[in-house]
Amino acid sequence: MNILILGATGRVGSQIVTYSLQNKHHVTALVRTPEKIQINSGNLTIIQGNVLNKKDIVRAMHGIDVVISALNTDGTTTLSESISLIIQEMENKGIQRIITVGTAGILQSRTNPKLLRYQSSESKRKSTRAAEEHHKVYDILKKSTLDWTIVCPTYLPDGEREGQYRIDRNFLPEGGVKISVSDTAEFTYRQIESTDYLQLRVGIAY
Repeated sequence: MNILILGATGRVGSQIVTYSLQNKHHVTALVRTPEKIQINSGNLTIIQGNVLNKKDIVRAMHGIDVVISALNTDGTTTLSESISLIIQEMENKGIQRIITVGTAGILQSRTNPKLLRYQSSESKRKSTRAAEEHHKVYDILKKSTLDWTIVCPTYLPDGEREGQYRIDRNFLPEGGVKISVSDTAEFTYRQIESTDYLQLRVGIAY
């Protein structure tokens, strides 16, 4: 399978690259800083570019079967600005599957299901800026024709992959407070061949 990974130099994205290569897939990584990727593999194609540049997106999508976006918010509007370019080119090329890494803030609130978690008292974060960016991406994906899944981890510490965690459709598993970067990356990677969570947000936590 040919996988385009966006955000491949980030904590989650870099591990998704590793899982994909270990399983003999071909990976294309569109990155601003290629030297940050310290992997040598014949199955890895690194394209220097920017997700906000339509020409770079078009180049990166060539021959792709599935797109994984692990882009960070990074205090910018890159997430919400790039998603429309990504969707447009996927639709142009007939690429149907996209998996993105979001945040638990855009899952439904258990205390007030009409609200998202970041809009309710469930969220302990003082700043809602990152969640608002992910919310915009969610709204745009909902309007697309794509088979999308948004993986929504809660607090993301570094750590070894445990391989045991809880998942819930559109909600954070009850009492969930953390999930490691490694387990988040592994679950996200596994969605490339899964149809269990199409057009859904997936809460993930221990």
